[in-house]
Amino acid sequence: MPTPPAFSNAQKAKRDFGVRLGEIRKAAGFTGRALASSCGWHESKVSRIENGRTSPSATDVQAWAETCAALDQLPDLIASLEAIEGMFVEWRRMERTGLKRAQQAVLPLWERTRRFRTYSPWLIPGAVQTESYTRAVLRGTSARRGLPDDVDAAVTVRKDRLRLLYEGNRTFAVLIEESVLRNVIGGADVMAGQLGHLLTVGELPSVSLGILPMGLDRTGMPPVEDFWIFDDSQVNVELISGYLTITQPGELAMYADAFRRLADLAVVGAGARRLVAAAIEALE
Repeated sequence: MPTPPAFSNAQKAKRDFGVRLGEIRKAAGFTGRALASSCGWHESKVSRIENGRTSPSATDVQAWAETCAALDQLPDLIASLEAIEGMFVEWRRMERTGLKRAQQAVLPLWERTRRFRTYSPWLIPGAVQTESYTRAVLRGTSARRGLPDDVDAAVTVRKDRLRLLYEGNRTFAVLIEESVLRNVIGGADVMAGQLGHLLTVGELPSVSLGILPMGLDRTGMPPVEDFWIFDDSQVNVELISGYLTITQPGELAMYADAFRRLADLAVVGAGARRLVAAAIEALE
């Protein structure tokens, strides 16, 4: 899977921040080793930060600014650090107390969004999941990541969020690969219920369902990473290691274009229902 542009952008931002800290160090007349010694750090820490291999903490940045007599730059440095950290959040940080917190964190974004666009190559998207399917997905996630078991609480939060399908004049455009219909999650009974639910919610005025059939020529638009577009203001991308938040206009436009190209390949209406029905029959 190609590296998402936002992930590359996050890495570049971290490197650029390290370069900026390096310039502050040099202007103060410190070698990397001298700065590390003054701050009580291992001598390689300064080099790792300046080369973008290690992310400094806010405490590290404060110590850097104090040592280099650059406290006047500290507020801007901290703001830049927070912006970089917001671009890519590791799952282990977001979920360290369990899955409920991660589910709650996105609720304000969902409540203020009116136009949702989502694409998934692996799973049924959360907005159109059944409670049983959600529980199976989160149970598997919790086990893989060794998290505290708060799956039931997380499912309750997710279930409450699904009311947005029916209120507030919102629209949900959902695109999935046909293979998603054949990926059995939670066992055959759970999967059959989920596929039946997909047929039901696909009839809602607020939901449009598109399925990309297997066997298409995908040269022009191959499968890509799982992503959500919220209005025209934000994209969230789920990776194995973490969660990307994208707000840069150029990158937003890239994801909007990818969604349009994927939608052009998808079947909708009766064609989509036939694919879902075939997947249900295959479970029997």
